[in-house]
Amino acid sequence: MEQKNYLKILWVAAFAAFAAVSCWATAESLHLLLSTWPLAMCWVVTIGFFIIASIGTKMIVDSLNQNIYMEKRGMRLIGGLIIVLIFWLVCSMPTNTHTFFYRTLINDMVTTDISTTRGYLGQIKNNTNNKNQAAVKVNELKNNVDVLLGELEAEIKNEANPGFGPKSKDILRRMAALLGVDKIEPLTFKGTSKQDRDKLCDAYRTKVYILADSKATNIMAHILSPNTDNLKEVKHDDENLALVKKYIDDQTIDLNDAEDIKDVCDKLNTGYNTIKKNKEFVNFSSKADEAIYTADNPVTKVKRMIDVFKVWEDFLKGEFAGHGFIFWVIISILVDIAAFMFFDLAFKKEDY
Repeated sequence: MEQKNYLKILWVAAFAAFAAVSCWATAESLHLLLSTWPLAMCWVVTIGFFIIASIGTKMIVDSLNQNIYMEKRGMRLIGGLIIVLIFWLVCSMPTNTHTFFYRTLINDMVTTDISTTRGYLGQIKNNTNNKNQAAVKVNELKNNVDVLLGELEAEIKNEANPGFGPKSKDILRRMAALLGVDKIEPLTFKGTSKQDRDKLCDAYRTKVYILADSKATNIMAHILSPNTDNLKEVKHDDENLALVKKYIDDQTIDLNDAEDIKDVCDKLNTGYNTIKKNKEFVNFSSKADEAIYTADNPVTKVKRMIDVFKVWEDFLKGEFAGHGFIFWVIISILVDIAAFMFFDLAFKKEDY
């Protein structure tokens, strides 16, 4: 009898140890999801749910144990299964997995989200996207000008029909349309010798390049830019995120703390909305990023990470492939199964 009492104490202690790990993980997940709830309230709910789930597993074990007397075994088995389904499979296991996974990934997730968001804010602040688009247009203009100049030079130097003729005039009309001018007047210089034709080509090249430079300057001068108020907002949001990163690095901000991570989410969310407001000045690195940042109600990647429902939804969509999510599912299951086994051993019925 005394040995059984010692074993019972051991089983109870082992149950308490594994239950503490499970309850801690569930309470942390609930507190991340419901940051307005006091942590103590999350613990009370968690402990209550875990004890109920443990009782459910004991009901299942007892109903299957033919060595003890029990009335309505079938009802107890069904009741135990329902309790385990509701309080463990729906609550404890998913939240435990969420906490374990969250703590392994959150630092990299926050760093990436801040870096990406600041990158897009920087594009708006420096108007990088539109400047790049304008530079592309200028290069395209110069390339097209060089092509037409090549045609013009070939026509003027054509030995079969040397000099400036009708085809050359047609090329000048196309050149005028490209450069946005009404007309490019033919030069009055005449001559069909090789030297004369070389001089004529050089003169047209100089004249066209002057017009092309003017057109390029006009393109760069009319780059669409964010208005002053928007720029102030962009700079403010970027500075806030820079401070958030600094506080994370010096450990002033604890990413495992519900209040701190909520503040990080708020700063990121403000940045997301500012990017959405100025999306025409952003060149998104992927269609996925564009969809996230320009959604009707943008939800940051970090915000999704603190929500147990969103995390499981993303996992089922294949978002976390290669990040070890399955491993933490298995760990969560094993921790809870160990706790349930010790609970059943501690309160095992042995007499008929």
